[in-house]
Amino acid sequence: MNRTYRLILDCPDQVGIVTRVAEMITRHGGWISEAAHHSDVESQRFFSRFEIQADSLSFGIETLREKFAPMIEEYQMNFNLIDSCQPKKVILMASKGSHCLSDLLDRWRSNDLDCEISCVISNHTDMQGLVEWYGIPYHHVVIDKDNKAPGFAQVEALVDEYQADCIVLARYMQILPQVLCEKYRHKVINIHHSFLPSFIGAKPYHQASRRGVKLIGATCHYVTEQLDEGPIIDQDVVRVTHSDKVEDLVRLGKDVEKTVLARGLRHHLEDRILVHGNKTVVFS
Repeated sequence: MNRTYRLILDCPDQVGIVTRVAEMITRHGGWISEAAHHSDVESQRFFSRFEIQADSLSFGIETLREKFAPMIEEYQMNFNLIDSCQPKKVILMASKGSHCLSDLLDRWRSNDLDCEISCVISNHTDMQGLVEWYGIPYHHVVIDKDNKAPGFAQVEALVDEYQADCIVLARYMQILPQVLCEKYRHKVINIHHSFLPSFIGAKPYHQASRRGVKLIGATCHYVTEQLDEGPIIDQDVVRVTHSDKVEDLVRLGKDVEKTVLARGLRHHLEDRILVHGNKTVVFS
């Protein structure tokens, strides 16, 4: 993969931002290999993402950041410059369901996901053999239903020890405490079925089958202290009919869940997501 610098920014909208940014890059010989922009009419805010071929510049990323400093101040930009050759460190968390975890591990091993999977944390031991087959450390952290704080303190210590850039809840069936949601804001990615707020609780596909639903799907989002209400990264659906059994719904639902989670994680790893309030701009 070619080394690039990813420039991600948002600022109050006005005329000429794209021209100024592009001119700054090209003036120094920079080759823009990808560019995407969005103006949000409601918030009057501008969002943009550039990819610059690193070897087209005669200087490094820190010098490029310095050259943008006056423009950042002038336009009041939220500005981020990222080197693509530094893969993000990812921690996967799972419980007993294996479909999302297995899929992400396989995509990682096949180099479909450009990241470093530092470890897997689980409140069960069911997937330990699978994870260790991939050569990845496995941490069994018990979450006592009557006293969850010690378990989540251990989770926090592991995340900090591995210096994780991203945490993926690959069907991790525990609710993260508010302190962790705030500490790792926009770094924790979750996946769930898209029936919510309908069919809350156990066996949602069984509940949906009894209601005769015609669509099932999945939602990938960032975790916040408001359960399942964080900024949405990706969603998808599949049609079902009256002839589909509960087992069919579960199977189709798992397929959608793992596809949407992988797609959402890839967007995050490639720095394609900008969060504003409780909404996202996702440059695909």
